[in-house]
Amino acid sequence: MSSQSRHGTQHNRRHMQAESAGSQQLLKVINRMALVRHLCANPGLSRADLAGAVGLTKSTVSGLVRELIGEGWLVEREVVATGDLGRRPTPLFIDPDRLLLLGAEVGVESVRVVATSLTGDVKACTVANYGASRTVRACITILATALLKLRKQLNGDQQVLGIGVGLPGGVNEARGVLHFAPNLGWRDIPFGELLGEKLLGTSLDGVPLYLQNEADVAALGEMEFNPSPASDPLLYVSINQGLGAGVIVGDRLLTGSRGFAGEVGHMVLQLNGPRCSCGRRGCAEALIATRAMLHGSGEDAALRSLGEVRAHLVDEDAETVKAVASAGRYLGVLLQNLATAYDPAAIVLGGSVVELGEPFLKQALDTLLDYAAAASLPPPSVRISRFGANAVAVGAAALARYRLTRPALPLADTSVVAAEAEETL
Repeated sequence: MSSQSRHGTQHNRRHMQAESAGSQQLLKVINRMALVRHLCANPGLSRADLAGAVGLTKSTVSGLVRELIGEGWLVEREVVATGDLGRRPTPLFIDPDRLLLLGAEVGVESVRVVATSLTGDVKACTVANYGASRTVRACITILATALLKLRKQLNGDQQVLGIGVGLPGGVNEARGVLHFAPNLGWRDIPFGELLGEKLLGTSLDGVPLYLQNEADVAALGEMEFNPSPASDPLLYVSINQGLGAGVIVGDRLLTGSRGFAGEVGHMVLQLNGPRCSCGRRGCAEALIATRAMLHGSGEDAALRSLGEVRAHLVDEDAETVKAVASAGRYLGVLLQNLATAYDPAAIVLGGSVVELGEPFLKQALDTLLDYAAAASLPPPSVRISRFGANAVAVGAAALARYRLTRPALPLADTSVVAAEAEETL
């Protein structure tokens, strides 16, 4: 064999060994995160319980658990004495304090940032308004400042594992690009890159950053952090100034070919209806979201905020009551359409408009019940998000956990976007 052939053979062998080592390392990470995910859903299991649940040997699980405890993922607690003979297995739990996640909601008027445990318990929260400037760079500066402010509130020995951000529009998660945020007028923004630049040289430099649509992350929050049994498929419907939905099917987030799956606010519910922010007429957003209620009051003076709508409801203003009831009925129509399309195990409602309560929600649920009764079918299960105003921010933290604990799951990569951002920068 020539020296050139021997060199080629040695090179191929080293390449194969490197690939094998890389595969072994990935397999180890996958197994570690399988243990973490299982304990998130089933706290208090022993090492033997985990081994049986995830299909690994007891010795393998013991070694991985030892590493995870050392790194702050897990904690073991003393067994309560019961008087029974024999040694009882030590229960394992997710460590509630050492490793944390940051989640942020980029809203139309402000940003909301939370720090959570790995199981979704909120440790700290801050809200920052944009002020007069709504340019992308100005808003990202405010977001970065809020993230760093929250980081300073944490203990020095607490580690931030990941940062999630919920954005008000279609997102290419793999590229970190916000396609279109209609209520802010932003198009094709390299949001991940710009935020990463703002965090360079700070205490959050190098922390993994994940971006996704705000309704999508809220849906993930309901799946990842809800202690009740998982519901699959799950729909999260977010109703604010905009209207969107997050769809979970088979433990996976449905994003679509361009990242626009779940943009249910732009389903047309009324021919030649009111103009929507997207340019169409009769979209669900124009009939259900905040804008649908900001009409004339009894004195024909335009309402300016959802808070004013709430105040007029308390005063039983006839025009406001009528507008809120109409929006609620159209929500019922939308939920009926979504239930027919996805046959979900659960629909979760969230967003600021949901806080209007019975005058809005009763109309929606009554409409949904009427449709179900007409077809002699049981209505879909509908509940309110357990996270309230923090639903998107907590969901963004859940996005970080979702990605970190599923290392083999590829990021959602959608269509190629413009290389340069719009002048909104």
